[in-house]
Amino acid sequence: MVAVVWITETSWEACVEQARRVIPDDAEVRLVHVSPSDVEDLVDEGVGGLLGRRPAPAPQRAVRTIAAHEAQALLEGARARLARQASLHALRGHPERELLRLCADADLLLLARDREPRLGPKSLSPETRFIVDHSPCAVLLVWPQEPPGVKTVELPPHLTDERGPGGRRGP
Repeated sequence: MVAVVWITETSWEACVEQARRVIPDDAEVRLVHVSPSDVEDLVDEGVGGLLGRRPAPAPQRAVRTIAAHEAQALLEGARARLARQASLHALRGHPERELLRLCADADLLLLARDREPRLGPKSLSPETRFIVDHSPCAVLLVWPQEPPGVKTVELPPHLTDERGPGGRRGP
């Protein structure tokens, strides 16, 4: 079995704890962090807006170095918490593309919800939704905190009235 665990800054602890519970001891575990490359572009755009005759040196290399160090530290912390052998993959690019590429031969992808702590589609970012929808393997989606109650679901009006079997009102 090959299991991929998506490690992000906001939900890595929940993913690692769930991985400890469900991934068999003999499985190959890949801990993955993806640093979005568009952050470097945003930093460069900010520098271009500064006043002055000479442009400031491009900070891309510094941002990339800091991101790489932080990703490696996060992955090493996740592996220590996992308390077992795991390969570390610090990637750059679009998380959707990088994760799906790394899952091509995987049996399981474990990731966490990354939006509002409520039930429904708004608990997933567009990137996470894409990964869940297009994963080439089984997906285990976990809550990074205590799951909200069922009452947080906003049902459409046609589902809110109590109807019994066959669409008839209850007893």
